[in-house]
Parts: sequence; C-alpha cells; structure tokens
Amino acid sequence: MTQKNLQALLEDSRQAGVYRLPHGDRRALREAAEAAGFACFDADLGDSDQIQQVLARLGRQLGFPEWYGNNFDALKDCLSDISWREEAGYLLILSRAEALQLADAPAFRTLNQVFAAVIDEWRSQDVPMWVFYDLQADGLATLATLE
Repeated sequence: MTQKNLQALLEDSRQAGVYRLPHGDRRALREAAEAAGFACFDADLGDSDQIQQVLARLGRQLGFPEWYGNNFDALKDCLSDISWREEAGYLLILSRAEALQLADAPAFRTLNQVFAAVIDEWRSQDVPMWVFYDLQADGLATLATLE
C-alpha cells in the first residue's frame, strides 16, 4: 500500500479502531499519519503485567495533566479531550504489552474497551483515532488493507 493510500485510510474515521501493527511497520504508519496532520504517540508499556503500572506509564508517556488518576475513567477522559494537542486525528502505537495481555486478560480487555469508547467518541466528531499494538495478541485484528 502506498503512503498516499495509507494516509487516506487513516483519515477515514469510520475504519478507525484498535488493531495489531502489521509486520511491525511502525515507520510507514507514522509517516502516513503525520502527513495527514495527526498527532502521533508511542507508549512503551515496559512489559508490565500490572494494569496500574500500565496506566501510570500511559499517563507519563502521553503527557497527561497532573490530575490524571491512573485509572480507566481518567484514561478515557484524557484521551477523549486532547485539547492540549488538537490535530486532524490521533495515532497511538503501544509496544511491549504482551505481559499484561498474558498476566491479566480481563484488564487487557478493559483497556481495549476504553480505547474503543474513546475512538467512538472521536468518530462522532468525524475525527479519526487509531490504536495499534506492536504485538501478536489474540483478539486484535490486523487491518487487512495495511498488509
């Protein structure tokens, strides 16, 4: 897929969601997102198997405000209102999430439900938000058109 086609796909908020990063193709994805005027975030979950540590890492690495409470509600609030970084869309690439997925599958599912809810909120404003995991996790789709 050309960068222009990938950019057009990313700009379509109807297709935005939570996916696996295909073939570790982080660079092409970031380049297309940046060309579309998206804010791009990378978060390394540090192989943490505890959801509290994961939530704290997300808060630090994404630059959330001081009031961020390291919980699912605060994560949803911060991702739903990125007023400190208003862009045409948002791309979040998460790495080293395997430990959480294996150690605490319910927390991993809840985390993805929060991401999906945030993506739906942005979609209602016709703003695309994408979350990609750089891992081979069960239950995460690969966006077929990226392969």
